[in-house]
Amino acid sequence: MSRKTMTSIVAAATLTATAASAGGHLTEVKFGTNWVAQAEHGGFYQSVADGTYEECGLSVEILPGGPQVNNRALLLAGRIDFHMGGNMLQAFNAVSEGIPVVALAAIFQKDPQVILAHPGEAETWDDLKNLTLLIGDNGFQSYYQWMIAAHGFTAEQREPYTFNPAPFLADKKKGMQGYLSSEPFLVEKEGGFTPNVFLIADAGYTDYSTTIEAMADTIAEKPDAVKCFVEGSIKGWYNYLYGDPSAANVLIQEANPEMSADKIAYAIEKMKENGIVDSGDAETMGIGVITDAKVEDFFNKMVDAGVIEGSIDWNAAYDTSFVGNGLGMDLKN
Repeated sequence: MSRKTMTSIVAAATLTATAASAGGHLTEVKFGTNWVAQAEHGGFYQSVADGTYEECGLSVEILPGGPQVNNRALLLAGRIDFHMGGNMLQAFNAVSEGIPVVALAAIFQKDPQVILAHPGEAETWDDLKNLTLLIGDNGFQSYYQWMIAAHGFTAEQREPYTFNPAPFLADKKKGMQGYLSSEPFLVEKEGGFTPNVFLIADAGYTDYSTTIEAMADTIAEKPDAVKCFVEGSIKGWYNYLYGDPSAANVLIQEANPEMSADKIAYAIEKMKENGIVDSGDAETMGIGVITDAKVEDFFNKMVDAGVIEGSIDWNAAYDTSFVGNGLGMDLKN
């Protein structure tokens, strides 16, 4: 058993014990994330740490994801109750394959995907067209197809990204894909300079990210648990971003000892600075909101870019019943 696997098991057990210790009759649910514990999952850990889930009757066990973990497969197999989806493309693809996975909330109103460039080489989004761009296969098949269709980037200027920043650091004429709170931090540490960072959401890529997914049967059979988990998570995100995140950060670092305090602080700062969680519709309707208009807009962009088929019943990919009612906005300081 790898050290990461063992760490995940110990962390999950710790979280379960914390929730169960309050006593009473709590409904046990499992929530699988899509990567190792980090600040980008902070609101969920916050609601475990401060008892928010317990208040509405849940004992929540968080199962961290990672390179060797497929929590989405566990959701489909009925072994976990909720899953952290990466984006709406996953939800659309589930519909096209006849898989009854439903997105219930969108914690990230903006996709944190970014393109990095060396200072002086690209000062605007359009300047990126003059660079060779390091883009991974998944990115090339999704958002980069939109960049080609909507903004005139080319397949020829793309080189495969192997999640190694060395080629980017060595060549100023290269740009590189990244995650807002990860690669820019890494470049500052290893490259000794602050890169120019372009958030694709700010260029019109209107995808949601970090969604809460559940199976249709779970929604129908356990509506109270679904409501509690979604609403508890929303409150957790307000408390994590605008309150004291220290207890949640302790749990994050217990689950992922490689997550340093400075990286957590950097991630929180970037999420707030760029409106990843709290911007757009969320400012008036609350964190986690999903709107028909935004989903339809993104769906049409992906169809136009040739990423997905226009025949997909995109309305079946999500459920707005549990979000958009302003819950938790009073917790914002």
